[in-house]
Amino acid sequence: MIPIYSQKNRIKLVFVIVALIIGAATITYTNILVSRLSEREQELVQLYAKGLRYMINAPSDDNIVFIEEEILSSNHTVPVILTDENENILDSKNINIPENISGDTDKINQLLQREIEKMKTQHAPIVVPWAEGSVNYVFYKDSALLSQLRFYPYVQLIVIACFVSMAYFAFSYSRRAEQNRVWVGLAKETAHQLGTPLSSLMAWYEYIKASPKFENEPIIDELGKDVRRLEIITERFSNIGSVPLLRDENLLQVTENAINYLQNRISRKVIFSVTSNFSPDITAKVNVSLYDWVIENICKNAVDAMEGKGNIDIQLSLLGKSSIAVDITDTGKGIPKSKMAAVFLPGFTTKKRGWGLGLALAKRIIDNYHEGRLYVKWSEVGKGTTFRIVLNR
Repeated sequence: MIPIYSQKNRIKLVFVIVALIIGAATITYTNILVSRLSEREQELVQLYAKGLRYMINAPSDDNIVFIEEEILSSNHTVPVILTDENENILDSKNINIPENISGDTDKINQLLQREIEKMKTQHAPIVVPWAEGSVNYVFYKDSALLSQLRFYPYVQLIVIACFVSMAYFAFSYSRRAEQNRVWVGLAKETAHQLGTPLSSLMAWYEYIKASPKFENEPIIDELGKDVRRLEIITERFSNIGSVPLLRDENLLQVTENAINYLQNRISRKVIFSVTSNFSPDITAKVNVSLYDWVIENICKNAVDAMEGKGNIDIQLSLLGKSSIAVDITDTGKGIPKSKMAAVFLPGFTTKKRGWGLGLALAKRIIDNYHEGRLYVKWSEVGKGTTFRIVLNR
């Protein structure tokens, strides 16, 4: 599942290319049909013009009756207008005349003149010579069927695209909802499983702390720190399993506390620095335990990328009047551009024993629970990476 999920962008690209090929094939095939049908209609109009020419120049006989009935009257689809050499209208066929002007000759002539102008843009008129040297013109345009057929593939593709888009958004929403249920269920179950042994550990800690045998033992303080750490972890999972409470917190102080805790538990060859360009009393709406978790996940990944040696600089800055940015910059290996969009996907990891959930969880905490943003602001292979957290003030 993870390899398929990590290749979803390529899979989407393949589907788009296949859809474009199908669309292009549909349009090409339809255009071929339109071209053939247009040629057939043109031949029909030419036959109509030849029939008129024969009727004009031939003596009256039974052939004229045949031409009138079988050729001239057989055209039921192609709109045609017959004019003299001065484009005065003599006759018309298959032209839609509105009922409200059916008895008004002037308005009908105006309508037919407008139709002639449209016909000129589609086809050149067919010349019908008279015996006296004068000519008539047969103007014509594409039939309604041919016009509809020209636009049919585009309408078809638009309808298909609408249905595909609706299906895509529906399935995406369903997938996100399912992921939310998995995250919440996993977090609640983890908090529940940690609760029972943690209560026992707290009781043993209080018992050992009160025992004279362990008085002034430094291990007691370390044990207390670990117990409090487990309490924080349980609280984090509990917050993920429910709607976390956001409070106005001094973000600079909260960030420094998270770094101070982390610095004592990683390589001493990693140098941290926390700076800001605003007054220390500026606050942001955060859940402290979850925000600390995000900082730890990003910094631990940075330490791994630097192989336990380098600098991690954390810069806090104001973004307008409503947001605060937290930029975390390391001097690690950097992220290739080809993998930059995948670093937040669940299961993506460059570690042999990694689960690939740290950054995915961090992004979920910031984007969903804090209504902020977490993204890669900058990265260059061999120089380092900057992750940016944007929080609401």
